[in-house]
Amino acid sequence: MSAGVFRLPEPRNESVRDYAPGSPERAALKARLDELAGSTAEIPMVIGGREVRTGRTGTAVMPHDHEHVLAEFHRGGEAEVAQAIAAAADAREEWSQTPWEARAAVFMRAADLLAGPWRDTLNAATMLGQSKTAYQAEVDAACELVDFWRFNLTYMHRIMSEQPVSAPGMWNRIEYRPLEGFVFAVSPFNFTAIAGNLPTAAAMMGNTVVFKPASTAVYSAHFLMRLYEAAGLPPGVINMVLGSGREIGAAALAQQAVALFYNATIARYHYLTWFLTMVVVMVWAHEVGMGWLKRRYPVMSDRILSHPWSHRLASGLSRLQKVAT
Repeated sequence: MSAGVFRLPEPRNESVRDYAPGSPERAALKARLDELAGSTAEIPMVIGGREVRTGRTGTAVMPHDHEHVLAEFHRGGEAEVAQAIAAAADAREEWSQTPWEARAAVFMRAADLLAGPWRDTLNAATMLGQSKTAYQAEVDAACELVDFWRFNLTYMHRIMSEQPVSAPGMWNRIEYRPLEGFVFAVSPFNFTAIAGNLPTAAAMMGNTVVFKPASTAVYSAHFLMRLYEAAGLPPGVINMVLGSGREIGAAALAQQAVALFYNATIARYHYLTWFLTMVVVMVWAHEVGMGWLKRRYPVMSDRILSHPWSHRLASGLSRLQKVAT
């Protein structure tokens, strides 16, 4: 049991390397690029700390060289989402009760690993899998993500430090609890830093996560999951499922105990924004909201259920579920 009032190290922005010709960092990055490009990886899903393979595979290719396959990744579906949700639920009890400073230590270690020995790996994976230059990858996959992890810990501590004023003779306190259920984190294709920030921001606060990266960015996401393991993140805190956003999203959002983190960019993510929002609203209204209303106000509930709009809502939800599947 920890005893003490702990202070986090003061966060500072990670310095950007310029990879100048003849520099040691340029040589090290080129060597890692050659190593990764020279092999074809197999990328499993990671559920409860276990590698999950389905045999239904997709390919991760270089956007600037479509014939160059970097990896084959295993696609999941409803069954794998259910496994990931169960793993998140199993990990939640212990992780949610882990002292904040112990959770912070994991992500402080992750930041140090990314700033040091894992830097070339994440930069090279981002360059190959997302067609970024060395400088673009350095700013995104290394510096921005290191800053996310270090500064987010400070913001976490600042949030928990917000406490109410107490009148004489009393002591008012706020205890910050993790969300009930699990967090569903959906990241886009274009920023490795966002893929690293969305699930970890929730995990820092004691939540457990089902993480779904874009299918065009699974290569760098694979190395992020390995980095979390190296940093000491317990199994089940962040679970990675791969596959169709429509299929994975529908299965995850059919659950009642879900919070949603996602990032929307360009036109195809605007569709994802609309689709996920509609699913959340309609599932809640039809399954959760009406159930609560029927228990609390049965007469009002009967009136609402007999209204034509209630039937339209049920019909619309049924059609939406068919689209999702």
